[in-house]
Amino acid sequence: MSITTLGSSPSDEGLVPLQVTIEGRPEMVSTWYRIVGGPLDRGARGPAPLIVAHGGPGATHDYLLSIAELAVNGRAVIFYDQLGNGRSTHLPEQGADFWTVDLFVQELQNLVKALGLENGHHLLGQSWGGFLAQEYALTSPVGLSSLVLADTAASFPEFLAECNRLRELLPADVQQTLVDHEKAGTTGDPEYLAACDVFYRRHVCRLDPWPPEVVESFAWIDRDPTVYHTMNGPSEFHVIGSIKDWSVRDRLSEIALPTLLVSGAHDEAGPAVQQTLLDGIPGSSWHLFEHSAHMPHVEERDAYVEVLNHWLAQHDPGR
Repeated sequence: MSITTLGSSPSDEGLVPLQVTIEGRPEMVSTWYRIVGGPLDRGARGPAPLIVAHGGPGATHDYLLSIAELAVNGRAVIFYDQLGNGRSTHLPEQGADFWTVDLFVQELQNLVKALGLENGHHLLGQSWGGFLAQEYALTSPVGLSSLVLADTAASFPEFLAECNRLRELLPADVQQTLVDHEKAGTTGDPEYLAACDVFYRRHVCRLDPWPPEVVESFAWIDRDPTVYHTMNGPSEFHVIGSIKDWSVRDRLSEIALPTLLVSGAHDEAGPAVQQTLLDGIPGSSWHLFEHSAHMPHVEERDAYVEVLNHWLAQHDPGR
């Protein structure tokens, strides 16, 4: 384990081994994690650790680092790079049969156990990380105290429908560029990527310029797009990957945990998909950030931290 600093908070970094099956054989891989604040051993009444699950699938934890500001009053905030991404083990030769939702649930369960968090933890899942958080919650994990579902949805088809609704509001020439390259199969062309960027600047992050940590997460996808391209596809709205049909809409009532939904007014995960979550998860609540898109944690950073600090304190074990 190495010790670094993140702002004024100490940060512990390490690797957790995970056994997976590759071509019928057990193999050991590693999940990289970073703990900010703490300690993890909170005692009987201290603030419970918060695990942060990043999006993509195929991004890294970097774009979520502003959430480290929640490491106050003894709370630990735990970031990790999901398998195949960032500082965790990369497996570019593996295909869709390997990169499954179940794999990432198993990885999260393994991380919780390795870090000794079964006596209490919160989980924040952002975007795809929210898909993962819902699947994890549906396993009834020991010690999970609350969920924060950030900028996410209960089904990929519903999320995609909202993205495509917003896509239809782009300038006509941008829309035509997207259509032409998708038909031609040239979605790696710089012209297509530039057209995607028009959408991203409206509905992913509206800050100009983007914060360095957001740029870094996108750079990690470019360095190894295996997971993003396999599970999602070439863009947020041209989804041809293995999780295109993912949904837990019919199981939302089984999530019997305090659940906070957060999203931005300009979010690609728009109000319609938030309403599905709100209606489906008993007792859930929703906070809308009026000046944000898909990343209110950076677009309205101070307000975001205030809302989440209050929520987590209310739902710590023993409160």
